[in-house]
This record gives sequence, structure tokens and C-alpha cells, in this order.
Amino acid sequence: MRTRILLTFLLIASTVGPAPAQPARRGDLRTETMSRMAGEGADKDLIWNVLGLLGLLGLLGLRKGHPEDSYHPAGLE
Repeated sequence: MRTRILLTFLLIASTVGPAPAQPARRGDLRTETMSRMAGEGADKDLIWNVLGLLGLLGLLGLRKGHPEDSYHPAGLE
């Protein structure tokens, strides 16, 4: 019985479509996604992509070098 109810709910959920988005009214503010889709600010994309790549390359410095990675060497050896 429990599986029938679960399968029924899954069937109903799969047939119901997503809720419609609110239509854009005249005079409303554009969202960031709308601006991006329209191509506004496309000239800055390369700059931000290069800056992000440099940031990712900077993460390479956080790798551990060797097992004994202390700042000061042992005093008595």
C-alpha cells in the first residue's frame, strides 16, 4: 500500500510542470541574468576570466611541499 501511494505521488509530481515565471512588466528592473543574456558587459568577460584564472593558479602555492614542511629546521640533529 505504501509503495502504491509513493508511486502515485511520483507520477503526479512528474506530470505537473514547473510554475510559470512572472512576466516582465514595463518599467521593471532587469536582473543580472537578463543583462547577461542580452550581452551587456560582454567586453569585461575576458578580464574577469583572466583574473579568475590567476586566482586559481595562486591556489597552487597552498600545496604541501614535503612531509616535513616546518618553517624552522630542527636545532639538534
